[in-house]
Amino acid sequence: MGAEHPGFSWRDVEQHGLGAQDDGGLNLAYQCLERNLAAGLAEQEALIWHGAAGERRVYTYRQLADGAQRFARGLERRGVRLAERVCTLGPRCPELYLAALGTLRHGAVYAPLFSVYGPDPIRRRLELGEARVVVTTEALYRERIAPVRGALPALEHIVLIDGEAPGAESWAAFCSDPEPPTPVTTGAEFPALLHFTSGTTGPPKGVLHVHRAAAAHLSTGREVLGLAPGVRYWCTADPGWVTGVSYGILAPLLCGATLVVDEGGLDARRWYSILESEAVQCWFTAPTALRMLRREGAEALAGHDLSALARIFSTGEPLEPALTEWTQARIGLPARDAWWQSETGSIMTAQYGEAPVTPGRMGRAVSGIELILASVEDGGVEPITSAGVTGEILIRRGWPSMFRTYLGAPERYREAFVEDWYRSGDLAQWDESGELRFIGRADDVIKTAGHMVGPAEVEAVLNHHPQVAECGVSGVPDPVAGTLVAAWVVPPRPPERPEQLRRELIAHARQRLGSAVAPRQIHFVDELPKTPSGKILRRQLAT
Repeated sequence: MGAEHPGFSWRDVEQHGLGAQDDGGLNLAYQCLERNLAAGLAEQEALIWHGAAGERRVYTYRQLADGAQRFARGLERRGVRLAERVCTLGPRCPELYLAALGTLRHGAVYAPLFSVYGPDPIRRRLELGEARVVVTTEALYRERIAPVRGALPALEHIVLIDGEAPGAESWAAFCSDPEPPTPVTTGAEFPALLHFTSGTTGPPKGVLHVHRAAAAHLSTGREVLGLAPGVRYWCTADPGWVTGVSYGILAPLLCGATLVVDEGGLDARRWYSILESEAVQCWFTAPTALRMLRREGAEALAGHDLSALARIFSTGEPLEPALTEWTQARIGLPARDAWWQSETGSIMTAQYGEAPVTPGRMGRAVSGIELILASVEDGGVEPITSAGVTGEILIRRGWPSMFRTYLGAPERYREAFVEDWYRSGDLAQWDESGELRFIGRADDVIKTAGHMVGPAEVEAVLNHHPQVAECGVSGVPDPVAGTLVAAWVVPPRPPERPEQLRRELIAHARQRLGSAVAPRQIHFVDELPKTPSGKILRRQLAT
């Protein structure tokens, strides 16, 4: 199981899918831009930007290439060297996309930051990455970077997308030189991308990827998302996260698609209007966003024509069956799951192709990925092939977007592998048809009265109930069972009879899960603790 494409070759993708470069190297930005110019896509729409205030700007592939070259020239003029880190911190604005592509074209390493972080988390990431350049807004610079800049000796250049500030220069000034930059050759194994994990279980990890990742982004963009020249595509992920880079910038441009970008926050009517007005064909979002849209009800969707939409994909956290069924009922398409991690760099499993979508499944491994479930004991791997048996997801090393190190933590990197397999830390089961069903993080699984309970499975059942907007499940200490399963529920509206609803939810869960797995406690809350990317912090639920 997990190796279902015997004729597939990553070498073929690199040699025939990606374009040969005159310099003999491999560069992500070249493959996103110049390769498409050579293919006749120069005047095709590459990026359509919707500003928070209602603006709309369109960039062709030629315009993106020109803007990226200007930024690369700015880096060259200021002495930024190969493999030095350039960070962005800001909203979804065109300059961030140009900076990302220009950084890669110059041979520097692109390291996005998420703008909701405060000064201390930002300082830790800039320290870890030894950032040389930061592209940001005036407000974010004054609030998040200026207070800690004295502790960042490597940081030499601040580029402001808007406004002015002492010790910084404007975007226009930085990109003012129209001369093309000196050509730079990057090899396939040259460092390209640095992603910082959220650090919710400790200090952030700097996950480093190389230019060879282009092969995985291209392959999964085509095979899973159905991207091709002219396909209109919207990824709602923030560019501060790995999804917002791998599938919000690189994969669509590598495939020659038209990328829709919205600077505004999640607003149901706005989102439906963008899907309609831009005739979006593939929509890549997250369960948290789908839950919020579901809470807005049918009124927000009424009157919008989404007939152009052909595929909805979700990533970042488990996609519970209730959301797949909701999109099917309201939009006419099932939401499909796609599983991967910052370390894998690209989608590893997904519900793709023409096979019917089974709610609550992670799908199958994509082409080129050998994946197994296994029990890992004393450094040995025992594969699990039987349906319904829980094991850890392991992936055979060697795919193009596999991370190459944890920056400054080589021992931590070695511990991420056993024998020839990457250890994901995620648990799953095979079903009878050979698809994967997500169980949970290995360190999130609840041991109660001798049973192993995956929080995601319980959350999926509770989220089916009409009086549950979203919920989180964790364990609480118990003198008899050791740990009890408990759920923290956000209702769509304050319950009139909370005790009655509490009993109803427990009965609902017991009927579908059995008494050993169903929660013993239900707590009603206004909101759940989450990471900035929207993942539930289960360990904080009981605090």
